[in-house]
Amino acid sequence: MNPPTAMDRISEGYVKLVLAVGVHDADYVDAYYGPKAWQDEAAAAKVGVDAIGARAQSLIDDLGKAPAGGDEMARLRTEYLERQLSALAARVRMLKGERLSFDEEAKALYDAVAPTNTEAHFEEILAALERRFPGSGPLVSRYDAYRMQFVIPPDRLDKVFRTAIDACRSRTAAHVQLPAGEQFTVEYVRNKSWSGYNWYKGGFRSLIQVNTDLPIYIDRAIDLACHEGYPGHHVYNALLEKNLVKDRGWTEFSIYPLFSPQSLIAEGTANFGIEVAFPGKERVEFERTVLFPAAGLDPAKAAEYYEVAALVDRLSYAGNEAARRYLDKKIDAAAAAAWLERYALMPPDRAQQRVRFFDQYRSYVINYNLGKDMVRRHIEAHGGTSDRLEVRWAEFEKLLSSPRLPSGLTGR
Repeated sequence: MNPPTAMDRISEGYVKLVLAVGVHDADYVDAYYGPKAWQDEAAAAKVGVDAIGARAQSLIDDLGKAPAGGDEMARLRTEYLERQLSALAARVRMLKGERLSFDEEAKALYDAVAPTNTEAHFEEILAALERRFPGSGPLVSRYDAYRMQFVIPPDRLDKVFRTAIDACRSRTAAHVQLPAGEQFTVEYVRNKSWSGYNWYKGGFRSLIQVNTDLPIYIDRAIDLACHEGYPGHHVYNALLEKNLVKDRGWTEFSIYPLFSPQSLIAEGTANFGIEVAFPGKERVEFERTVLFPAAGLDPAKAAEYYEVAALVDRLSYAGNEAARRYLDKKIDAAAAAAWLERYALMPPDRAQQRVRFFDQYRSYVINYNLGKDMVRRHIEAHGGTSDRLEVRWAEFEKLLSSPRLPSGLTGR
């Protein structure tokens, strides 16, 4: 066995620091499948946040002295560790009470800043929806009444999800070499601030939880199956474990700190992966012929439903604006929920759930829409356009298997 290199020592130090932060921040360690002894050691030591911050800076200094690698992957690895450690240090400062603005926090933790949009930007989209759903009363109420006919009946939910998962997996496996034995378990849960979550366990296994607090619309079957499973979080984590941890011995990828630049890549690829797996009109056709019948919904309404969904999707950045104003203390929780109702067309119960998400995860919200847009631009800049699907899949898999972070994306 070769003696540990400088990068090996920095990698181990990074993993142990992430575990140390996790002692103070229950949401921080999203996944870990390294030595259990390191986890036990962190829990027992309870290193203080001041010491954690000092150690993070020391490791950043050590990175600057470490021999530079010769290939792109080695360079990306060094950049990954530096930015992840910088984000860790920022999170520690926040735990100590430092207040950052929404944009400052996003830059410090996720290596990116979401664009700012005014009310006028969303009003143009809402005007089109007003024409689509004429009538009296708030637009969100009319839109919500329309959507209720597309709720998956609870007794059909598991069948619909498993059908969607099977389709997402088969489409992914046709283009991506999945690690042997990869698998995940699905659970249905309640009382969460999110709609779905992937808990990666290592060994190419995941636990995927689906929140059933609120009615689940038919589009969420493919969205969650792709986002949490194939080719999203489950595949992303499995490929990192296979290609970086097992094949290269890069221990730092055995842990995933949630509040870090890695999350923009994880969420961005998971959201863009829906389009990769179901390009163009293929999704509507699959929904019409398979999922709508499985859910007992009228297949004749599938095309119209997704036309409306595409229009509403253009409001996605409204959630960022609500979070920015709320976390910058320009509006309170009630006003944030009202903003989401008005500009994101979220009914009151979903708007309130989203504000709870802001409370728990703060500027993390940028990773979904901004991440998706940044990942799309990167892949298309490398030839993975919608008319070159094989290239798109190849570039997508390449990104999933690399240490590349947001500031390293092309076309950002």
